[in-house]
Amino acid sequence: MTTSTHPLFAEALAELGLDLTVRSFPEGTRTAADAAAAIGCELGQIVKSLVFAADGVPVLVLMDGASRVDVAAVGRELGADRVTRADAAVVRETTGYAIGGVPPFGHRTRTRVLADRSLLAHDTIWAAAGTPHTVFPMAPGELVTYAGATLADVREQPPEPSQG
Repeated sequence: MTTSTHPLFAEALAELGLDLTVRSFPEGTRTAADAAAAIGCELGQIVKSLVFAADGVPVLVLMDGASRVDVAAVGRELGADRVTRADAAVVRETTGYAIGGVPPFGHRTRTRVLADRSLLAHDTIWAAAGTPHTVFPMAPGELVTYAGATLADVREQPPEPSQG
């Protein structure tokens, strides 16, 4: 593990008994595209840890880097009437991390976690390790387990081709 690991994330790794290889990229891994380019992997192998508010309650959605979250599907999954993207202050308050560095687990507060099934399509996926410059690899099934996530289908589907 590198010394640049966020203290809150390092504490979570110790509590979970995980010895992960955290890689640091000075050029940054703030966006999924930045991370995929730095690592040299497919965009879909990047895990985006996104915080939403479902009827005002924070929920973490883990999505592959090539896809977008379908907020209506998140609402259906959670039985929520209104799902919106959480602002930067809520993200930091809920997770303990800034947007661009939120890991899939090791948060300040325990929140409900949904993981899109698309993450399971890869042998290895990469997630933020608490800063916009650090990432770690993990098998998708392990990541879902450590995140305490529920698998769901919450990514936007491409529009149906028109018949005609």
